[in-house]
Amino acid sequence: MSSEVLVSRPHFDGRAVAHGAPDSEAPEGPEALQSSSGSHTAGYRSAKYCPAEWFSNYHSILLQSGTDHRDAQDVQRRSKTLYQDTEADTLQRQAEGTRLLGEALLDIHSWRSELQRHIDQLLADTQALLALKTRLEKALDATEAPYAIATDNLNCRTRRMGPDLVKDAVEEELLKEVDLIRSVQALLKRTTAQVVTQIKMNREAKQMLESDWSDKYQAYNLDDHCGRHNNMSPDTKHHPSSGALQEQVCNRSAWTKFTQDNLNKALQEEQATSSLRLLVEQLLQDTTKDLTFQCSSVDQALSQRCVELVEAKAQLEMKLTKTLEQIGAQEKNIVALHKAIDNKEAPLRVAQSRLYLRSLRPNMELCRDEPQLSLEGEVRQINATLTALHQQLSDARTSLSHLEESRMALVKDINCKTHSLFIDRDKCMTQRKRYPTVSALSGY
Repeated sequence: MSSEVLVSRPHFDGRAVAHGAPDSEAPEGPEALQSSSGSHTAGYRSAKYCPAEWFSNYHSILLQSGTDHRDAQDVQRRSKTLYQDTEADTLQRQAEGTRLLGEALLDIHSWRSELQRHIDQLLADTQALLALKTRLEKALDATEAPYAIATDNLNCRTRRMGPDLVKDAVEEELLKEVDLIRSVQALLKRTTAQVVTQIKMNREAKQMLESDWSDKYQAYNLDDHCGRHNNMSPDTKHHPSSGALQEQVCNRSAWTKFTQDNLNKALQEEQATSSLRLLVEQLLQDTTKDLTFQCSSVDQALSQRCVELVEAKAQLEMKLTKTLEQIGAQEKNIVALHKAIDNKEAPLRVAQSRLYLRSLRPNMELCRDEPQLSLEGEVRQINATLTALHQQLSDARTSLSHLEESRMALVKDINCKTHSLFIDRDKCMTQRKRYPTVSALSGY
């Protein structure tokens, strides 16, 4: 084993150098290293400091310790001030955040209540429009019966005979009724399409409001849960990335504008629904009024026409009765004329026979005496009478022929009037009793 003993140097504090402490250098020369009398002590002498280095070293340690003590006190003082200030600021910011969360909850609740009010209003409006749509469809179905009645009346009246096949006031009113029903049906169809479109728009607006309401419901629950958090809450934990700003997040004005736009859209649809409901109600009233008024006009024209037909038929029947009486009287007159003509045969034969016999008188006896003149006058008178009787007989036969023609014409016209009366009164007016009621035309 070597005779030299290795001894470590004392610890040298670099902080002393930083504070300007002089470097402890080993003295040179014979003062720094005392010679030994023996070679066996050389290892001990080479590893030791001098007393000045010893004093300098522990003085440096004392100075550094004091400096560290003062620095520690300053750090403690500043730390105490810092954590007191930050504690107050943290508590203040937490209270401010809680307050703002409460205000946000009130704001969300207010918007959500407004959304709910409009959702309920849109739902009620949609239900009302659905009821109006049903009424329009019922009213449209109810117009089929009047249309069928009017067209059937027109078809029935085409079967009138002879001169009764006339374009009278009844036909004009029936044509007006058919045109009116067609226009009413087209109007009801267009209005039903408008109602269906408005129902679709109401449902779209309601869906937007419900989506916004649902988002605000979730946001309310989340903010309410956030507001219930405090420093003693056991369910809080660190989320380092939650504080980072997100570019896709909207600002307060955009958030408010989104809900306000939805509410404005809903309000617009509510106003459109209200206007449409008033329009449909007025439309149903007007169409019902027009149809019932036209139905009354047709019924009145039919009644008037039936009165005219009955009166005409009565007059024709009275004239037919008189014509039949005249025919009977004329036939008797013809018989009397025939008898009168026959009654003139014997006097004519007598007078002609007398003239013939007197024409056989001889010589001067064949003179035109008073008897001769009388007989000649008698023959002329009888012949003139016969001529007159034959002429009267001819006139009587002509008159009888005319009376027969009149009778046939009267009978034919009476049959026409009877047939027309049957069509107008027994068929048309009976069918029109099945005309829909006012409530049915109004869609109830």
